[in-house]
Amino acid sequence: MTLVSTLLTAKGMAGERTISRGVPDASTHFKPPETDTAPRKLHRSETAASIARARHVLIVLVDDNPADILLVREALAWNEVKSDLMIARDGDEAIKLLEEIDSKLLPCPDLVVLDLNLPRRSGFDVLERMRSSPRCEGVPVAVLSSSDAPMDKQRAQRLGASRYFKKPSNLTDFMSIGGRLKEMIHPFNN
Repeated sequence: MTLVSTLLTAKGMAGERTISRGVPDASTHFKPPETDTAPRKLHRSETAASIARARHVLIVLVDDNPADILLVREALAWNEVKSDLMIARDGDEAIKLLEEIDSKLLPCPDLVVLDLNLPRRSGFDVLERMRSSPRCEGVPVAVLSSSDAPMDKQRAQRLGASRYFKKPSNLTDFMSIGGRLKEMIHPFNN
């Protein structure tokens, strides 16, 4: 049994939202993270920063590879990133998600993690659409790609990628990606 299949068996794939074509049923509707709007008294040991760290962030992951989806999820957990993860498994699903966000049906994410090599539409198309979004044009976008080609890096940067990471080939390096993604989320969420 491979490491990925072991993790899949142990963890399952629950807790993610997959964008689906057609009319979504109740099980695929995203529920925004609940926020407690009531004022809270700080205990002596608490600081505003520690309470802010407990806030879940919304991360959109655009990737068609189930193993990479699992590894990103594990890398975030490994680095104690408290997040709700929405998954788009191809470029069309990601663009549909952006349309839902722009229509105010979904909240704008705190971070987008984007693969470039996607079915239906490329990650470049998704990145270009992301940067033209009236609601989310300034959201950090981390490209996480197997490509190390300078042309891909330059094009991603030109289209507005915040960071570009080559997908690591070993587990230790992949887990470190979670810390690098954590750094990209606004400081009050770290």
